[in-house]
Amino acid sequence: MYYCFMLELICFKYLQGIFKMETERASCGHHELLFTGSLSVNIRVCLHVCVHFCIYITYLSHACRTMNAALRWIFFVFDTGKDVTFVVKVDSTNLTRKPTMKWLKGKWMDLGSKAGKHIQLKETYDRNTKIYTYEMKIVKVVPGDAGGYRCEVSAKDKCDSCTFEVTVEADILSSFKRADAGEDEGELDFSALLKAKPEPELEIDVWELLKSAHPSEYEKIAFQYGITDLRGMLKRLKKMKVVEPKVSEAFLRRLESAYSVNKGKKIVLSVEVADPNAEVKWLKNGQEIKTSAKYIIESDGNIRTLTINKCSLADDAAYECVIGTDKCFTEVFVKEPPITITKLLDDYQVVVGERVEFEIEVSEEGAHVIWMFEDQELSRDDKSSKYRFKKDGKRHCLIIQEATVEDSGMYFVYTNGGHSKGELIVEEKELEVLQSIADLTVKSAEQAMFKCEVSDEKVTGKWFKDGVEVQASNRIKISHIGRIHRLTIDDVKPEDAGDYTFVPDGYALSLSAKLNFLEIKIDYVPRQDPPKIHLDVAGNMVSQNTIIVVAGNKLRLDVEITGEPAPTVCWMKGDKKKSLNHNKNLFGFCFLGYLMERKKKGSSRWTKLNFDVCESTTYEAKRMIEGILYEMRVFAVNGIGISAPSLNSKPFMPIAPTSEPTKLTVDDVMDTTCSLKWLAPEKIGAGGLDGYIIEFCKEGETEWHPANTDLVDRQSYTVRNLPTGEKMNFRVFAVNVAGRSPPALLGQPVTVREIMEHPKIRLPRELRTKFIKRVGEKINLVIPFQGKPRPIAVWQKDGQPVDEKKVGVRNSNVDSILFIRSAEREHSGKYTLTLKIENMEDSANIDIRIVDKPGPPTQVHVTDVWGFNAALEWNPPKDDGNCEITGYTIQKADKKTKEWFTVYEHNRRTNCTASDLVIGNEYMFRIYSENLCGLSEDPCMSKNTAVVPKTGQCAERPPYKEKDMSCAPKFTAPLVDRSVTIGYSTAISCSVRGLPKPKIIWMKNKMILGDNPKFLMQNNQGVLTLNIRKPSTFDSGKYTCKAVNELGEDEVECKLEIRGNYTYTEKKLM
Repeated sequence: MYYCFMLELICFKYLQGIFKMETERASCGHHELLFTGSLSVNIRVCLHVCVHFCIYITYLSHACRTMNAALRWIFFVFDTGKDVTFVVKVDSTNLTRKPTMKWLKGKWMDLGSKAGKHIQLKETYDRNTKIYTYEMKIVKVVPGDAGGYRCEVSAKDKCDSCTFEVTVEADILSSFKRADAGEDEGELDFSALLKAKPEPELEIDVWELLKSAHPSEYEKIAFQYGITDLRGMLKRLKKMKVVEPKVSEAFLRRLESAYSVNKGKKIVLSVEVADPNAEVKWLKNGQEIKTSAKYIIESDGNIRTLTINKCSLADDAAYECVIGTDKCFTEVFVKEPPITITKLLDDYQVVVGERVEFEIEVSEEGAHVIWMFEDQELSRDDKSSKYRFKKDGKRHCLIIQEATVEDSGMYFVYTNGGHSKGELIVEEKELEVLQSIADLTVKSAEQAMFKCEVSDEKVTGKWFKDGVEVQASNRIKISHIGRIHRLTIDDVKPEDAGDYTFVPDGYALSLSAKLNFLEIKIDYVPRQDPPKIHLDVAGNMVSQNTIIVVAGNKLRLDVEITGEPAPTVCWMKGDKKKSLNHNKNLFGFCFLGYLMERKKKGSSRWTKLNFDVCESTTYEAKRMIEGILYEMRVFAVNGIGISAPSLNSKPFMPIAPTSEPTKLTVDDVMDTTCSLKWLAPEKIGAGGLDGYIIEFCKEGETEWHPANTDLVDRQSYTVRNLPTGEKMNFRVFAVNVAGRSPPALLGQPVTVREIMEHPKIRLPRELRTKFIKRVGEKINLVIPFQGKPRPIAVWQKDGQPVDEKKVGVRNSNVDSILFIRSAEREHSGKYTLTLKIENMEDSANIDIRIVDKPGPPTQVHVTDVWGFNAALEWNPPKDDGNCEITGYTIQKADKKTKEWFTVYEHNRRTNCTASDLVIGNEYMFRIYSENLCGLSEDPCMSKNTAVVPKTGQCAERPPYKEKDMSCAPKFTAPLVDRSVTIGYSTAISCSVRGLPKPKIIWMKNKMILGDNPKFLMQNNQGVLTLNIRKPSTFDSGKYTCKAVNELGEDEVECKLEIRGNYTYTEKKLM
């Protein structure tokens, strides 16, 4: 795939009196520069990189200056307080996915995290031109914005960048005014003080004047134009001077300006030197690099390489290659691999005031992560923020100490290799009654216990009896353990009967129940009384027979009825009779419905799905993340409280259909077929992609017909058996487990009819000149063409049809291939490809030349010999290898040694002079011819030799008599007496000289030691050592070293004492 990187820089230079520049504001909000004059610099730099990448750099400065413009590294100078806008345009016509754009400052500081009022980032997309536009605007440039910037664009596995340098300076003269000028602030015209009548002067560019002036005149010019900061003026002049690059004589190929490598990978830095014997030094940050397992320095001819294995962040540095006083520099950037999130965020559901801690784990320690709430980045710099950030190795946490309702929403965390999100639901603090208190009926002297359970274990409360607070005593006990509140009454008495109420502190809620005291009465004489209702609601009655209660509270009516025998009770609501047996809403605990919860698999945080009780046994859960495994459970709710949860459901994953396929186009149309092609959907999701379904219908009809019965895996399809001449509509569906996606439709109907197209050959650029290959190499020429219907392709060589036994030809609908498995010299010639469609044709010629190594030169002979020189001549080779002879290699050899040495390489003439010959020697010569393929296999030997005659008489040296160095053995350093501790290894040493080499004998008490493994005898260049391993008291004695040769002998001796190692016990006994 071909990509182009274009960097267009438009610079304007402002000169007072010559150029007039006006600034107008365009309707889009950007500033444009309108100028009148004749100076404009338009620099275009084209590179081959991974995407079509165009960057325009414009800025709003009335005196913009460009210091240097170079490939991939550009320098700019801006004035303080101006706005600067960088615009990047990326052509995504050939891209399958949206490219990723990053603005970086320095090496790795991402400016996306610094976006705000000062740095503004913007991104737009034009669907018509398929161009992404990225903008970075720096508002009111300050000196802190100076430095190196880099914009990186990446698409899949391709990545490239452009680097530029920004320098921020004050106005031309304002930076050199005195800070304490006061009312004298402004232009300082000292010349006006010296002249009686000032004359108008032409405005002069001070910096051009200083650049052309001698340094001795700098002070005079500064005084004349009011420049008081001489040091700052000299620094600026130094920057403005253009330093011509020094031509390197030591390096043929220097290091690149910068290299990039991923962390843990290998990188090779290579240079080519002029002298193959030159020694080079490699430096890292000014320190010399030594060869090791990590750094490998190699030399191969003129190539010098430095290999860095397993690059780490410590290898991100500046490197130098030094040859003598000549140096070349480069900088290596080590990129860290993308940081992935190994443990995702969990969802949280809390109440107001609780602590929330979002936690993730990343793949590497020390990674940089960004936390965001909805679309807002959470900053660590804001001290007043309620968010706390915690980093512990690979763990990163976001902590909210006291959650509020405003904290509810989606929280995101981003790394450079992935992201995760979690939902936080903060509810108002509501108290739920898990178990209400129940009515009790007890007998005399028994125990009565009221018990209730609420959702918050920290909630306290009070107990009331008939509106009066109950106080604890020996008989009445009030307890609060966790979420359970108890009121226990021992030895119940008749006066304990009544209404008991529990009121939680801080909540508008009350729980009531009645305590009935049971008395057993025996009536011996039966009585008969008429039924009578004793309605007593004096405490709760607002008006006669009217009771008001708070909605949601429990209402209990206790009505006393008398009569003998017991009367039948009938309750009425309006005119309708209420049955005591079937109306559970009045006298029973009704079943209210269900509550549902869900959680992510592997998490312990449950999230409520409904806050209102659901009466149905089916429920649709929403706001779930596709591709995440979930589990669910259900609670049953009645009048008393909530049941225990059900068993967790089996893990399930929400799956949605994919988005529609993209870029549906027509590839080809024939009389009965139509070929379609498209790209994969932008959003595939967790359900994956199983294939595609293609449908078609005639224009004006609504019935669609499937073109394929089975799913199509590839992103192209040919619809067959279409009616000729009809206009057809086509659409494509993407299919996965969740079903079909929305269809991708063509913009307009397609007429099914083959279109006649003239044949045209698109000859590749490299084939438009001579195509050169070496003998034995493969030739595979692919010539694309176009034409409808399919053209007939015919190949010819030198006007004759090609021999199919020697040359292979394959033709397809869109190209023709000519291939030769092993090229030979006879395959050279002029090949012609002809395309024919009826009476139309097109042709193209290709000149193929097969080259080989040349033959040796002919008739090499010595024409003249004088002094230390010999003249040689020869004829060119008969076989030039089918290409031009580029030179000759001449070698000489002395007939005595017959060792060949090279005299000349790449000599283009057929004659040469061999110099620096040795007087009195006879030389023979041989010559190799050279072409594009290399040197000839065999040389041509000279027919005669060159004899360099001697002149005058030579002095004979007297014979050298070698001195006799033989001597008897003599010890130069004797043995020394020693005293050592028992058990500690020791050694005794001496030195001896003698020729021939003497024989060494070690003895203890005049007894030869022999091959005892306890003693190790060493002799290193006459230094003799006897090592005694862990000596004992038996090793004490007199040791002798004796040296013997044929001229005599000598010996030395010493005394070795072994001291005992006394313990504390031995000392005590002594």
